[in-house]
Amino acid sequence: MLPDRCSIIHDHQRCPNPPHYVVSVKSGDDEYMVGVACTMHEAAVSKKVADLQGQNRIPKGAIKFVELHQVGTDCIRADPDDRIQMDPFD
Repeated sequence: MLPDRCSIIHDHQRCPNPPHYVVSVKSGDDEYMVGVACTMHEAAVSKKVADLQGQNRIPKGAIKFVELHQVGTDCIRADPDDRIQMDPFD
């Protein structure tokens, strides 16, 4: 699941725009998703990630913006009686 809005928060309000990019940091063989960004805030998100890397709060590495693509599927309906509750400690 991805957030339905851009990750930028300005004046205590989250950007209402839908995400256009998944933002990640490629560090060595690993890659870490750090947020999502709309087209309007691509530069602001890049600057924020770079600032957090400078503070060692996010791994250092290349910042990547990968464009999201919409995918449509047929609606799948499930009967609530078909759901199975699983105990994570079994």
